[in-house]
Amino acid sequence: MLPVHVTVAAVIEHNNRFLMVEERTSRGEIVFNQPAGHLESEESLIEAVIREVKEETGLLFTPTELVGTYTLNPASNSQYYQRFCFTGTFEQPFTLAPEDDDIIAAHWMTIDEILAKVPQHRTGLIVQCLKDYIKGQRFALDSILCSQDELSLQRDGINFLKQIVNK
Repeated sequence: MLPVHVTVAAVIEHNNRFLMVEERTSRGEIVFNQPAGHLESEESLIEAVIREVKEETGLLFTPTELVGTYTLNPASNSQYYQRFCFTGTFEQPFTLAPEDDDIIAAHWMTIDEILAKVPQHRTGLIVQCLKDYIKGQRFALDSILCSQDELSLQRDGINFLKQIVNK
């Protein structure tokens, strides 16, 4: 079985500009990305995107909707990725103050500025996530289930289904 990297990202808009981070990769390249990162052990997707936005920009982000789920099978680096992209709100004040050492800076960028940086995009999913966001594609957060108790989920499902059958 191939390892799949589960990642989260955020499309955050303010005054017709989108939040992007400029970062240094492990290979020393400078790239641009939406605030994004990997899911950590025992963390929900929601918790992961909140943490990543805070670490990479300093903003306190509240996800409100899922923009989409994206699979690169494989990506251009021959790795496999599953990306969950969110949108939401952030608390004022919105001073950008990255906490992650790999982040050079966080920027509010126009679509034209983002497109001008395409050769430096960390992933082709940046443009796809923006496209879906601008088209208005959104899914409710309750469409995402995260649990650390598989048996409890099963019990709840059985009880619900039994109620439906017995009506």
